[in-house]
Amino acid sequence: MARPILLAVDDDVSVLEAVVQDLRRQYGATYRVMRAASGQAALDILDQLKTREEPVALFISDQRMPGMTGVEFLERARPLYPDARRVLLTAYADTEAAIRAINSARIHYYLNKPWDPPEEKLYPVITDLLEDWRTGYRPPFEGLRVIGHRWLLKDHKVRNFLSRNHVPYRWLDVTADPGVLKLLTDRQLDPARLPVVLFADGTWLVDPDLEILAARVGLSTQAAQEFYDLVVVGAGPAGLAAAVYGASEGLKTLVIEPEAPGGQAGSSSRIENYLGFPSGVTGAELGRRAHTQASRFGAEFVMQRATGLRIEGQYRFVKLADGREVSSHCVLLAPGVQYRKLDVPGAERLTGRGIYYGAALVEAVACKGEEVYVVGGANSAGQAALYFAQFANKVTMLVRGEGLSATMSKYLIDEITATSNIVVETCTQVLEAVGQERLEGLRVCSPGGEKQVTANSLFVFIGAAPVTAWLPSCLLRDKSGFLLAGPDLRTEAKMAEVWKERREPYLLESSVPGVFVAGDVRSGSVKRVASAVGEGSIAVQLMHQYLAGF
Repeated sequence: MARPILLAVDDDVSVLEAVVQDLRRQYGATYRVMRAASGQAALDILDQLKTREEPVALFISDQRMPGMTGVEFLERARPLYPDARRVLLTAYADTEAAIRAINSARIHYYLNKPWDPPEEKLYPVITDLLEDWRTGYRPPFEGLRVIGHRWLLKDHKVRNFLSRNHVPYRWLDVTADPGVLKLLTDRQLDPARLPVVLFADGTWLVDPDLEILAARVGLSTQAAQEFYDLVVVGAGPAGLAAAVYGASEGLKTLVIEPEAPGGQAGSSSRIENYLGFPSGVTGAELGRRAHTQASRFGAEFVMQRATGLRIEGQYRFVKLADGREVSSHCVLLAPGVQYRKLDVPGAERLTGRGIYYGAALVEAVACKGEEVYVVGGANSAGQAALYFAQFANKVTMLVRGEGLSATMSKYLIDEITATSNIVVETCTQVLEAVGQERLEGLRVCSPGGEKQVTANSLFVFIGAAPVTAWLPSCLLRDKSGFLLAGPDLRTEAKMAEVWKERREPYLLESSVPGVFVAGDVRSGSVKRVASAVGEGSIAVQLMHQYLAGF
């Protein structure tokens, strides 16, 4: 934090120098002492300090100055720094004016000149005033600041990325605070080009690419080496478990993840049925802990998107979005799944402008006092509904089925039933999303017929699709695109064409030897965090068997 400022104002050079020297001697280690030779010069300094968002703790101004008296200066300085302590220096003859200024300029104290010795007449007063100021002072946030507005998709993506990667930031809504516009215009930035990310060093990025932003906030975006024993694609629970076990057992391990540790589970507001966490744990916290654990064992993480996989003899090459490749003996595919899109008129246009996929926890506070709609009836939808109920006046769950029991864990159903501001509407589906610049309403169909409701926020949980389009065709899939592995490969007619090994595939091995599959992307997997963690750890044991056959 920048040292708070003490500003001394006096047109008499000798008096000003004496004040500055006394203040620096006592407070110079903690505060920065500045001076001005007139009231107007002091106001000019304050304008500059305000633009730079530097804190001012105290003004000490002489009363008798030409052009602008001390009282007039303190009156005009007060709106700029209302919490700064205000002290007036007066001659004995001006005592009456100083007393009146306690009301007119809201000064906190007046001192008669001379104040010698300062140990008795100056420092006790100033110290008390500064202690009072520090008690109520909240230092400005010195980390990242994101300038955007709530109904901008790119703004949502940047905030979600920073939140999930545990990068502290402060969000500034350009539509809610005129001071935010000044931040942009002072830097000659176009308010129409958002979001803008401001860094503590005074630099900024306009509408940043997430990989560029990742590099700026200290996340690694390039692999340190070209070859690894194990490359893990995806840092969800399965990938993180593989990273922990692989690195801890001596495998040189690289994890490739385009968004944040935790995968889809990382966006969960509360996981309450995972072993060892009786009070529950957020997906983000679970991801953070696992990331730290894997890093401690030596696993390397890069913030990149895998875009291709090729096989060359005993080596497996993973191509990254920046065009580079990394090679390895083994690859674990754990890229997870993505929520299916709501296929109704208006949904695509309003995505990120009121319609969100997954829990979108960064939007929760913005929903305070509103009615939130959640589409879906599985565990992820139930967890989100309970989380948003802490902020919204009302949460309405729109469930296509006849109830929740077939798709949701009982503990979640019980909690939803006990939460007074959650309403579950069954046999209901969304027909249309209404709004131009942002979501304004929903047209829904229920047993009572069609109706339109006012809505600002809709969170969608309607199943998921595997992230496998980037993989070559030699990796066999089921009819839904999920990757086949182990015994499930026997049912695939193309198996004989691609599998040339004398042995049978290992339990979690894909149709390409040395390429393993774990987590939600695997055909037939149990969509639970615990099972994904189990598969990731088991896959490492199978890799040891594979490597032993070299």
